[in-house]
Amino acid sequence: MYANHRGVGTRTVAGYAGDVKAVTDNGRASSPDSRADPRIGIALGSGAARGWSHIGVLRALEAMGIYPGIVAGSSIGALVGAAYAGGQLDRFQKWVESLGWRDILAYLDLSPLGGGFIQGERILAFATSHVGDVDIASLPLSFGAVATELSSGREVWLREGSLLDSIRASVALPGLFAPSRLGDRWLVDGGLVDPVPVSLCRAMGAEVVIAVNLNGDIVGKHLQNHARQRLGRRREAGADTDLWSRISRQLSKSFGERNARLLSELLGEERGAPGLFDVLATSINIMQDRITRSRMAGDPPEILLTPRLSWLGLMEFDEAGVAIEEGRASVERMRPLLEHTFDGF
Repeated sequence: MYANHRGVGTRTVAGYAGDVKAVTDNGRASSPDSRADPRIGIALGSGAARGWSHIGVLRALEAMGIYPGIVAGSSIGALVGAAYAGGQLDRFQKWVESLGWRDILAYLDLSPLGGGFIQGERILAFATSHVGDVDIASLPLSFGAVATELSSGREVWLREGSLLDSIRASVALPGLFAPSRLGDRWLVDGGLVDPVPVSLCRAMGAEVVIAVNLNGDIVGKHLQNHARQRLGRRREAGADTDLWSRISRQLSKSFGERNARLLSELLGEERGAPGLFDVLATSINIMQDRITRSRMAGDPPEILLTPRLSWLGLMEFDEAGVAIEEGRASVERMRPLLEHTFDGF
């Protein structure tokens, strides 16, 4: 028996969007905040390091008295959303704000083999310690993550089972992170099919959806001059440069001269032309922007928040403070609409 909301279905287990059974909140633990409203859903979008702005968004909404009871996340949005749905956001934010680039390097188990430049096992260990490996059904808030089935390209909604497995699958950015095996399927980043999971929020029962789109102004920005100028200013000030350059320097200590030079070329440091990761980051930006536009045209949210972080690199996770503040600012820019929507809700 199927129950649809705006023509979208969902399944009680990890399943395919559009061919799935409706889920309710039966048996779910009490909310970390009794004010959480099961009619309000928040769709936290993909965007790598820009995803720390989700923390600022959630904090600003709380300050306005808005407490979503349904949380859907794609890629980095799944990680932040899991912390929020599990009542662990305070602890998670404290850790995020303490990150330096050396800490980030420590979490990157680098390898050119295994389907991705980063294997992800150390990140998985981090998630265990800061979010917890619990069953999704036991979370205080209703939670779902989006992933992509590698063999078919189908959208997969992860609503039951291990929270850790759902995060690992949703953040497996192709070419960067190795794919995740769940059951008999290989899963990769949810941003490939649904960068801002509004439809999943609706299928989980949300009547009003607040969507956070991190991809609204990013196309081409990774290669634009102002980003390069920003890095130049950081070099002049003696500050650390972008994370890929740091990785290059770190790996060069372990590699021979020829391999170190090859790595520099992959990173675009030698030729003044886009390197492998410049091309990868920009291609991902283009793809996610186009997919987001298409998906939202068919199923627009009631509230759309757009943190402006186009300057932030794919892996600059050490810029959490700035990203969180921009998340707060994106809520302030939409305050009139938020107040109008939730007045007397």
